[in-house]
Amino acid sequence: MAVRLFVGNLSYTTTEVDLRTYFGAIAPPSQVVLPVDRETGRPRGFAFVEYLDRANAEKAIQQFNGQVFNGRPLAVSEARAREDRGPGGPPSGPRPGGFGPRPPSSFGGPPRAFDPNAPAPPRSRNFGPDAKPQRGGSAKAKKKESDRPRGPIPLKNTGRSFTLDDADTTADEAEPIDDDFATSKPKEETEEEK
Repeated sequence: MAVRLFVGNLSYTTTEVDLRTYFGAIAPPSQVVLPVDRETGRPRGFAFVEYLDRANAEKAIQQFNGQVFNGRPLAVSEARAREDRGPGGPPSGPRPGGFGPRPPSSFGGPPRAFDPNAPAPPRSRNFGPDAKPQRGGSAKAKKKESDRPRGPIPLKNTGRSFTLDDADTTADEAEPIDDDFATSKPKEETEEEK
């Protein structure tokens, strides 16, 4: 029965003829497949070499695995069928359009049935340090209340706004403010300012 070898870490300049002559040092391979990229036509960096005799295939693995070929160390092993490939390979089984059932996940252990009556597992608290305890909360509440305004700010007849502390003064005590620049008389310049 024929044995197929996977040859990885190939240089992109490697051709099928190069592989046939290199692996032909053990025995002539029955088949050499060098996959190429569909879009660029460039080799993909791996190949499959097939021997009719298992002894020749095992000898090729021992002799060529780790050996430098075209400037790169080769990774030679027995090729596995598509279904046997583990994580990292393409998904196995038909899933046309992605609507088929998903294969069971190996992440986090075996899948378990959902039981709505079962207690929830304890949550781990590895998301940061505990918060500092709150002390003296009543003093903070009093301080915040004293900083709050006590109501609307009253307006006096002058049109100016005053604070609550100024509320007990009368309008007669307030000085008139001349802030109408359009009607105010310009100040005459003195000789010292010139």
